[in-house]
Amino acid sequence: MRRSLNSLVKARGFCTKPDKIVASVLFERLPVVIPKIDPVVYAFQEFSFRWRQQYRRKYPDELLDKSNSRGKGEYQMDYVPAPRITEADKNNDTKSLQRALDRRLYLILYGKAYGAPSGKPVWHFPEKVYQTEETLRKCAESALESVIGDLSHTYFVGNAPMGHMVMQPTENESDVPSFKRFFFKSQVIATNKFKIEKCEDFVWVTKDEILEYFPEQAEFLNKMIIS
Repeated sequence: MRRSLNSLVKARGFCTKPDKIVASVLFERLPVVIPKIDPVVYAFQEFSFRWRQQYRRKYPDELLDKSNSRGKGEYQMDYVPAPRITEADKNNDTKSLQRALDRRLYLILYGKAYGAPSGKPVWHFPEKVYQTEETLRKCAESALESVIGDLSHTYFVGNAPMGHMVMQPTENESDVPSFKRFFFKSQVIATNKFKIEKCEDFVWVTKDEILEYFPEQAEFLNKMIIS
């Protein structure tokens, strides 16, 4: 039989007033197109191809003529690749998922967040203070659902958090209580638009851009997030 985190705290005789626990969601959109090949990797692939060509097996011309004639019927279609640079890229539309198609994008919100000094709006990930949920993942799901309204186009990766950090108040923020923040990963599935609610503003940003929004946690986020 499962028990909530609060019941475990009491049963094991821990402090009756433990630090608050916050479940945050790293909501990511995976790359839509294949990233450009690094010049070093491309040079190596070219070298490997030319090297193999020296020792390739020589096939009869009759066999090659037959293979080349395949796919030239009336059903053959010309392939035209989609552009890598979209209008959202040109306009720097950070509210659109149709940008940085070869990179991962992450959702961050601007508004009230737990632990923010003086209750001022700050940039933060979708979050929820743990209360009576059966598991921390359930708490994380509630946090994301309250922002996008529906989880039908999301996929939570695993049941365990991908990382956690202890938030301690600074000298200038003595009124802010200490708490523990656990991060869960969720991914966008089969859609390119969400109706984001319960925040003053939001953006979809890359890993490099996230580090600019959270300079104090940049070292931690740089290790936790896959670029």
